[in-house]
Amino acid sequence: MKNYNFLVYITTNPRKTTLYVGMTNNPARRLVEHYQNRGKQDTFAGKYFCFNLVWFEWHKYVYNAITMENYLKGLSREAKAELIREMNPEWRFLNVDVCGVWPPDDELLEMLGKEVEG
Repeated sequence: MKNYNFLVYITTNPRKTTLYVGMTNNPARRLVEHYQNRGKQDTFAGKYFCFNLVWFEWHKYVYNAITMENYLKGLSREAKAELIREMNPEWRFLNVDVCGVWPPDDELLEMLGKEVEG
């Protein structure tokens, strides 16, 4: 079995009223995608502006990451909030910790091969 690095994560909107659970092997790219989708009605994270990272957990194997993602999706909001508080008591937005800069600038977008949205 190949191993990589997978991130299971929870994002929220700027007012911290909605939570989104996801999994990726490229967290910086995924956060930028959520940011670029903000306000778009065709994705949950976009519709509810869930691009602020508040919790994450690294996994070596994809199966473990998928299992954890599914487990988190089944939790109540309060249980997810408790997980967030354990790791990040102030619910600080962690995007800069993962991406190096936030919001995404031209250099980050270029590095990720993303288009600059005007």
